[in-house]
Amino acid sequence: MTLIRNEDLIQSVADALQYISYYHPPDFIAAMHEAWKREQSPAARDALAQILVNSRLCAEGRRPICQDTGIVTVFLDIGMDVRWEGDMPVADMVNEGVRRAYLLPDNVLRASILADPIGERRNTGDNTPAVIHTRLVPGSTIHVRLAAKGGGSENKARMAMLNPSDSLADWVVETLPGMGAGWCPPGMLGIGVGGTAEQAVLLAKEALMDSIDIHEVRERGPRNRKEELRLEIVDRANRLGIGAQGLGGLTTVLDAKILDYPTHAASLPVAMIPNCAATRHAHFTLDGSGVAELRPPSLDQWPVLDWDATAGSRKVNLDTVSREEIASWQPGDTLLLSGTLLTGRDAAHRRLLNMLDAGEPLPAGVNFENRFIYYVGPVDPVRGEVIGPAGPTTATRMDKFTDGLLARTGILGMIGKAERGPVGVDAIRRHKAVYLIAVGGAAYLVSKAIRAARVVAFEDLGMEAVHEFEVEDMPVTVAVDCHGGSVHESGPEQWRRKIAEEHAIEVK
Repeated sequence: MTLIRNEDLIQSVADALQYISYYHPPDFIAAMHEAWKREQSPAARDALAQILVNSRLCAEGRRPICQDTGIVTVFLDIGMDVRWEGDMPVADMVNEGVRRAYLLPDNVLRASILADPIGERRNTGDNTPAVIHTRLVPGSTIHVRLAAKGGGSENKARMAMLNPSDSLADWVVETLPGMGAGWCPPGMLGIGVGGTAEQAVLLAKEALMDSIDIHEVRERGPRNRKEELRLEIVDRANRLGIGAQGLGGLTTVLDAKILDYPTHAASLPVAMIPNCAATRHAHFTLDGSGVAELRPPSLDQWPVLDWDATAGSRKVNLDTVSREEIASWQPGDTLLLSGTLLTGRDAAHRRLLNMLDAGEPLPAGVNFENRFIYYVGPVDPVRGEVIGPAGPTTATRMDKFTDGLLARTGILGMIGKAERGPVGVDAIRRHKAVYLIAVGGAAYLVSKAIRAARVVAFEDLGMEAVHEFEVEDMPVTVAVDCHGGSVHESGPEQWRRKIAEEHAIEVK
């Protein structure tokens, strides 16, 4: 019989969440470095470099890898011989650990969880509650696996009820392009198969807790049908040419993990959930000896890259840029932005349009005429920072607001991550605006380009408030030009053809 103190679980959860906010798992860093070394697409290679540079900066500075510090998911395997010293429910202990982690003054993490999701959508303020899965298992220890899952990748989860004779690999490869780039590829795919609908999804999420080892499977050869499928899925997915950040390239998927469960003879439930460039998970065991110890990794596990933001980039003054100037930009062009821009996400967009619809003036300080808007919800600053990590959010969520704002505010362009949908692209084309992307998964690196920041409207929205940023040499890429040309269409198509041609040569 093992006695576990309530406090030991609480503090271990808090420590683990802080740990994963700034330390990538070593297997992920190694896989990303290998992808960078073999990447031939200049745009994808640059994106991979930014993610790796950002990761090292976060490890050194102990600041979040991504501005989206995630929704906490916890898998608890509690031994049946465990006794608790204290009377708190297990879920309350976990949530108290989450609360401590996200409110830690030295490294405040962004609170993203909203209560009443189909009503008021009120931020809980401390990122609770977590999503908790508990199992009673034989033994006298508690094994904890936890993750902080970003909304961009979680939104790309897919589930289907296939026929028993259908191909799992075909379904994955056919589904992946429709997920777009909002999950910040490259990353790992968690795939759940069997059981019932909800069991398949749970298996997919649990699969993401595993380490990347597809290179080992490839080197020694598959040992079973599941490993054969993993290799087939990874190879076929990468031949799609989607590439890092959806820009086109050789690596879209770093690994694919499959967990399965017995299922009904008439059914084949399948689910797929991707992990993004902010892959964050930790595992620890409590055995009654105290708080779990997570040792800081050696900085030697991170490559030192000679990344130069200025190489091949055009400098742009945001305070003087004109419609004539942006008309010359082409999809794939790299820019360094300096000057002032405003920020805004879903809630701010909705509120701004409501004000315009009501004939009300926009708040003082919110003047979009000939300016750019950055889709971001930053982390709060600490230790003298101007702002915390401030990477882009998925732009497609703003598509339904884009035409209204472009038509009525004079915005020149937008900055976000991933592709725009048809509605967004059409609005950009008709209003002769542009859409730029910053690298998702490089939030701390982006924040280094922000020299000043202040809230100018909607402070009650928290991280969704409208800020004014003064930036210097903020790296971005032209994703949609003023004619509607999209790098997220041309880039993957170009690399899909190149990969197909090379593969055909190899086969011969």
